[in-house]
Amino acid sequence: MNKILMIAWILAGISSFVVPPDMEYLNYIDFHTLGLLFCLMAVMAGLSREGVFGQAAGRLITVVKNSRQMELILVFLCFVFSMLITNDVALITFVPFAIQVLEMANMRKRIVPVIVMQTVAANLGSMFTPIGNPQNLYLYSKSGMALSAFFKLMLPYTLLAAVMLLGMILLRKCVVLGDLQMRESEKVKNPWKVAIYAIIFLLCLLCVSHLLPVWVVMLVTILAVFVMDRGTFKEIDYSLLLTFAGFFIFIGNMGRISMFCNFLKSILNGNEILTAVISSQVISNVPAALLLSGFTDQWSELIIGTNLGGLGTMIASMASLISYRFLIAAYPEEKKKIHNAFYSCQSRVPARISDCYVEHSYLVMEKSVKMKEK
Repeated sequence: MNKILMIAWILAGISSFVVPPDMEYLNYIDFHTLGLLFCLMAVMAGLSREGVFGQAAGRLITVVKNSRQMELILVFLCFVFSMLITNDVALITFVPFAIQVLEMANMRKRIVPVIVMQTVAANLGSMFTPIGNPQNLYLYSKSGMALSAFFKLMLPYTLLAAVMLLGMILLRKCVVLGDLQMRESEKVKNPWKVAIYAIIFLLCLLCVSHLLPVWVVMLVTILAVFVMDRGTFKEIDYSLLLTFAGFFIFIGNMGRISMFCNFLKSILNGNEILTAVISSQVISNVPAALLLSGFTDQWSELIIGTNLGGLGTMIASMASLISYRFLIAAYPEEKKKIHNAFYSCQSRVPARISDCYVEHSYLVMEKSVKMKEK
C-alpha cells in the first residue's frame, strides 16, 4: 500500500504543475466516501479488538469433522464476511486464524492453498455489497445507484463465484480430523462495546443509503472510539485514505486537461469492463476505479470491471498482499513456494472465473440491446 500511496501523490504532484492548485481542488475530494471508509475501518478494527470475529469463527470451527468441512468454513468465512467488513478486514481477521487452526490440526501442507483460496474468496465475496471493498464503496457513492440495483447487478457474479469456490474445495482430498476446541482468547471481551460498534455499523449502512449525513456518523464514531478504546485509532489504515485523496487530486487535474480527457474517453467508450480489468493489473483496482470514474458514467461496467480486475496480478487487489505478507512472515523458508502458489491462483483460476463473468456480461448486454430494438 505504501508504494501505491507514493504513486498516488507523485501523480498528484506532477499533475499540479499542469493545473496549478486553486479552490477547485477542494471539489476533487469525495469527503463522503473518505468519511464512510474511515468509520467502517474504525468499527471493524474495534470489533476485531473485542474478539468478535475470532469467537464467531472459533465456534464454527468446533463443529468440523474432516478437512473438507474445515476448508469450506475457512474459505467461506472470508467470502461471506468480506461482504460486510471489506475484503481487507476479512483477510486481516481470518488468515492468521486459519494458519493457527490448520497448525493445530496438523494440516500444515494445506495452509498455503487454503490461504490462497481465502484470498480469492475475499476478493470475490466483497463484490456483492457496496461496502465490501473500497472501489465498490466509491463507485456506488459516485453513481447514485439504488441499493437494490447494485445487489441485482452483482448477484449473478457472486453466485457463480460461490459455485466455483465450492468446486475447488470439493475436488481436494478429504481427511478425517479430531475435535478442535476454541481458545480462551477468542471470547468477546466487552459485550457493551460490541453493541455500540454494532450501532455505529448500522449508522454506516444508513449513510451508504444516503439516509444519514456522513459527518454525523464520523462524529459519533470518533467520540465512541475515543471513549471506549483509543487504541482502535492505531488500527485504521490511514494510508488507504491518503491514497484515495492523492488519486482524487490527480484525477481531478487530469479531468481539466482536455487532450487527456478526450483520449481516455475514446478508449473507454464501449470498453469499460476490459479497460478496468487491464488497468487494475497495473495500478490495482482501487486506483483504477478512482481514475476511470472521472471519464465515464457507465457505472455498472466499472463496478464489474474493477471487481474482476482484482483477480489478476498480485497487486491487482491490495487485499492479496495482506495474505501474502502473513504467509511470508509465518513461513519465510517457503517464500518461493508461496510466491508460486499465489501467482498460479491469481492468474489461472481467476482467469477462468473472469471469462465466465465477461461472457455473462456480454450476454446480458446483448439481451438488453435486443429488448431496446423491440
